[in-house]
Amino acid sequence: MTKNLMSGFPPYEKLIKIMNGTRVPAFREANGHIHTPFSFSAFDRLETALYMADEEEIAVLGINDFLVTDGYEAFHSACIRHNVFPLFNIEFICLLKEEQKNGIRINDPNNPGRVYISGKGMDYPFRTEMLYRWQLRKIRRMSQKQMRLMIVKINELLTSVNPSFTITYDGVKERFAKDLVRERHLAKAIRHLAIDNFSTAGNQKRFIESLYGGKKSKAGMDDPAALENEIRSNLLKAGGAAYVEENKNSFPDLKKILRLIINAGGIACYPVLLDDASARYTEFEKDPEKLCSSLSSLGIGCIELIPGRNNLSHLRDFVEFFHKKDFVIIFGTEHNTPEIIPLTVSARGSVPLDDSLKRIAWEGVCVVAAHQYLRAQRRQGYVLTDGTLSRDQKNELVKLGQMVIEYFLNRNQESK
Repeated sequence: MTKNLMSGFPPYEKLIKIMNGTRVPAFREANGHIHTPFSFSAFDRLETALYMADEEEIAVLGINDFLVTDGYEAFHSACIRHNVFPLFNIEFICLLKEEQKNGIRINDPNNPGRVYISGKGMDYPFRTEMLYRWQLRKIRRMSQKQMRLMIVKINELLTSVNPSFTITYDGVKERFAKDLVRERHLAKAIRHLAIDNFSTAGNQKRFIESLYGGKKSKAGMDDPAALENEIRSNLLKAGGAAYVEENKNSFPDLKKILRLIINAGGIACYPVLLDDASARYTEFEKDPEKLCSSLSSLGIGCIELIPGRNNLSHLRDFVEFFHKKDFVIIFGTEHNTPEIIPLTVSARGSVPLDDSLKRIAWEGVCVVAAHQYLRAQRRQGYVLTDGTLSRDQKNELVKLGQMVIEYFLNRNQESK
């Protein structure tokens, strides 16, 4: 396994001395949340994301796969090659049973009680205690059990159309996935089954429609992303012929996941859904004061947003509110659907972010960068071992993170 490049950076005092007087920009372009092929991604391979980062002058990029950190090593190496500073993150799905019972949606618009949670600035190489490694393996195992059950239902559907058509878990994993098979991999496998067995687009589309029970497809074979989204919606989501409800026991307890993140050196981060296209909010997020209080009570002082989902005005008001509350704030694009969109973060409708928003998000990226550096140097980062946040040191960590990123970019550029 590759050694963390930051463990070879100068010690804190020496780094500050080396970088003293270095002129740094007010902010750089950064993206703190992308998924890669190690879970599911718009990118056919990890290197594609780094080439896009080169073209768009993205200085900092954060890997944020579901349940796995297996992409860290390849990501670390690719970022060095492309002179992009790496952030090491992970994402989980948990369940709050009381909220589920009361119909309270959190940051999943369709499933009450379900909550996405990220760990930012995790230790690389990834390491955690035996108990947490066991919990992580159990979560992955349960998620794959659901996928295997879905494949059984898909095959029942396929053989009703053509007895010779089947897919297998191992086949899907080998051809389309890396570590974990997810719903989107199954949708891709179904699309490719049509392509592999029918020579014309018309016959391929008719085959897909036969799986829909005769319902007409609105997506063409020439738009793979739209078609895979349609297959997933029609067949694999609730009400679809191949839908399998997730076992509630497969969802880890939120507090256990928060402890796992801290134990693995990370910063617990709440991904905010915010407003949808109709300006609606979930019950959990509609009141910023209550949301702030709820997150603080859980020991969460970091939030991330995917601004492409949000109205710029609503985004600005929300971000400014939490910035005043001294939260660490990070922006990203996800890239966890088949569509290829820019890595440069923008608001809904590709509306550019203003400099004020970019500066706030840059501060968040710098805190995570400083945290990673300090952890690699065997020092205490933004989160103490008991989960306490070093909020009184946030401004110092922003400055340190700037120095760490600039040191990386300058040193790496010189070595090429």
